[in-house]
Amino acid sequence: MFRTALRNVLAHKARLLMTVLAVMLGVAFVSGTLVFTDTLSQAFRGQSAKSYDDVAVAVALRPDPEEAAKNPGLSQATVDKVAKLDGVTGVRPRVDGFAGVPDAKGKLIGSGWSNKGTNFAPGPDGKDPALSFTTGNGPAAADQIALDKETADKGGYQVGERVRVATNGPVKEYTLSGVFTTEDGAVNAGGSLVVFDAPVAQKLYLKPGYYSDLNVSAAKGTDAGKLRDEILKVVPTAATAQTGQALADEQAREIESGLGNLKWMLLAFAGIALFVGIFLIANTFTMLVAQRTKELALMRAVGASRKQITRSVLAEAGVVGLVASAVGYVLGIGLAVGLRSGMAAFELKVPDGELVLGATPVLASFGVGVVITVLAAWLPGRRAAKIPPVAAMNSVHATPNTKSLVVRNAIGAAVTAIGAVLIVLGAYTGGEEGRLIIAGGALAALVGVIILIPFLSRPVIALIRPFFVKVFGISGKLAGLNAVRNPRRTGATASALAIGLTLVTGLTVIGVSAGQALDKMTVDNIKADYMVTMASGDGLSQEALTALEKAPGVTAVSPQQAGAFEIKGTYTSASGVTPGTIEKVLKVDVVNGSLAGLADGQIAVAEKTADKRGLKVGATVPVEYLDKKKGELRIAAVYKDSEFLSPVLVDTKILDAHDPQKYIPQIFVSTDGGPSDAREQALIKAMGDNPAISVMDEKDIRDAFGGSINLMLNIMYGLLAMALIIAVLGVVNTLAMSVFERQQEIGMIRAIGLDRRRVKRMVRLEAVVISVFGAIVGIGLGTFLAWAIGKTFESSLPGYGLVVPWDRVGIFLVLAGLVGVLASLWPARSAARLNMLTAIKAE
Repeated sequence: MFRTALRNVLAHKARLLMTVLAVMLGVAFVSGTLVFTDTLSQAFRGQSAKSYDDVAVAVALRPDPEEAAKNPGLSQATVDKVAKLDGVTGVRPRVDGFAGVPDAKGKLIGSGWSNKGTNFAPGPDGKDPALSFTTGNGPAAADQIALDKETADKGGYQVGERVRVATNGPVKEYTLSGVFTTEDGAVNAGGSLVVFDAPVAQKLYLKPGYYSDLNVSAAKGTDAGKLRDEILKVVPTAATAQTGQALADEQAREIESGLGNLKWMLLAFAGIALFVGIFLIANTFTMLVAQRTKELALMRAVGASRKQITRSVLAEAGVVGLVASAVGYVLGIGLAVGLRSGMAAFELKVPDGELVLGATPVLASFGVGVVITVLAAWLPGRRAAKIPPVAAMNSVHATPNTKSLVVRNAIGAAVTAIGAVLIVLGAYTGGEEGRLIIAGGALAALVGVIILIPFLSRPVIALIRPFFVKVFGISGKLAGLNAVRNPRRTGATASALAIGLTLVTGLTVIGVSAGQALDKMTVDNIKADYMVTMASGDGLSQEALTALEKAPGVTAVSPQQAGAFEIKGTYTSASGVTPGTIEKVLKVDVVNGSLAGLADGQIAVAEKTADKRGLKVGATVPVEYLDKKKGELRIAAVYKDSEFLSPVLVDTKILDAHDPQKYIPQIFVSTDGGPSDAREQALIKAMGDNPAISVMDEKDIRDAFGGSINLMLNIMYGLLAMALIIAVLGVVNTLAMSVFERQQEIGMIRAIGLDRRRVKRMVRLEAVVISVFGAIVGIGLGTFLAWAIGKTFESSLPGYGLVVPWDRVGIFLVLAGLVGVLASLWPARSAARLNMLTAIKAE
């Protein structure tokens, strides 16, 4: 039977090609993911170990604000004490914070959070072990800096040139003393590293004479654990100390955790692709069995048992799975290499390292590929074994059993109903618990729809068939009839597209709905032309606010300064604003009272806060400020709640009087004549051309708050493309084998007058009908799931409401039709080229 199976594979290799491609793509996704994550994991672990290679113990001191006033960090005296301990060969003290440099266009190099500044910490030999200089040397004076090589290259900086450096203070110029390479995490994340002379870095980031970290080197053979204990005796009690090995291990675990999440996400999409491939495989073997009924009947007649027939079909599937898995594994290695290289497009630097080809990807590739193929072929094999020899020998193809569809429809309807009930229940339960219920319901609903889809094919296709008949005539009519001739086959082919479009539609609806909700929270609440922020996420200085107020063309400026105080014993966050201008730059819907009272030292309260605490316009409430001083404030107005405003609005002067370390995350600016490139450049120039300050117009604000959603959607679309490609292969395969089965029929309709052009059109329209049917089912189910999932986080995302992007839905339907046209090119051409006389004689 195995020889027979092998012979059948070789005899039908062209018809099995699409099955091989489907399994191959899914396996490539699996093996590529595993090789890629294994390679990254080893590379990052190696980098982590290398960065702590010469560190025996690392000491850190991060005091809270109250403690910082007494003991801001590790003093030079503490550094000297650590250096005198037995076994210590060197101490490298560090202090760091934000620092960034501009490129040739004045834009910040890096992303803000990954722009770092630190101090030069040379040993007795004058070298800093963390830095490998390619040109020049470390900074030796207050007006010198060194830059990492990538930042210097991006900015076009050469040793000896002046470089503008932005920190949390004013922009200053320094002379570039050297360029280095490093394994620092900020640089590897695509950021920059600016190295200052130690006194300069201390003044910028902490306090003269103090450091925040110590990296301690020890003589060979020194017990790092004992040295750590000795160090803890001489450093402040608030300091922490860990061995270098412990830190390296901790980083390795964090890397494993982060990459583990990435791996499971990619494997989930690989699973979706393989699940879609199951329909293609099952369809292929179902049609092959139907085309070989005489052969199978003869085998039964000469003594083959039902088990042997089933095993023969499963053996064919096993051979196909082995071949596809082998090719898929090799392609996966190429995919892993491509992914690693492609990370550079996102400015993510990957440490150098060898490609890791472990046993797990090999076993997973062949295990998944063979098991999926054999499982998908099991049901067709079982059906083949049940064909009675005499009945099978009387006809070329097995007669479809329509009665079994009744049982299938009943089961499908029940499972779908259970899934729908769970989805609705999860939607109204809400939160994380609700999403878990929806996940279970979505799985049940998807399985139910797949079971039910042959039944759905007739009414849905009946709705769209009149359009094809009216536009394309007899070709459209024949295409519609052919599409519902075998509901099981049509359903299995459409299921693959339905699954893909369920996920695509669901993600799109949720993404667009969330994006519009974010717009309501941000852009819709901003009247100003610009929002000014620090790229580092730190607060803006008073100097920046003053400079913007004096900038040419500016008509209104107000900060939204972060503050807080207690009202009636309850902690309440507040926004410090400029009276008289806040309503010009932000949308503030006053329900009662007037914001004019802010100028007289009064406050405005959000509506929900006022209702909850019984606060009314004109009332005076006791408050306690951050400095523990107490006072009273009068309520001037009540305004509608906004996610962009704190529960209380107050004049910045009141906050400044009780909080000397004020934090201004945003400043809003309106200009005469609206936003323009000239106005933006004027604002940037007014603030000293500081590359660390971002001046954002409406588009920039929308991208900042909602851009991540669009990026995530595009990534998801790319990952789901694999499943959709396999679905297209399924349409190609179904049509090609259907044309082979209908040779006699096609010959007859050619003989009675249907020309080649109309035959091609008939096959193409059949593909379009099946594809659009699958798309309609997928779009409907995806929208339903998106509604349910959206209900679970309505409370955490105010303003969220279901938004169905009909333009994108229309594009999905058009693309589904285009998929059908592309998938039908080869089958339609094959059908049109059939010799009508030969086809009529075909069995």
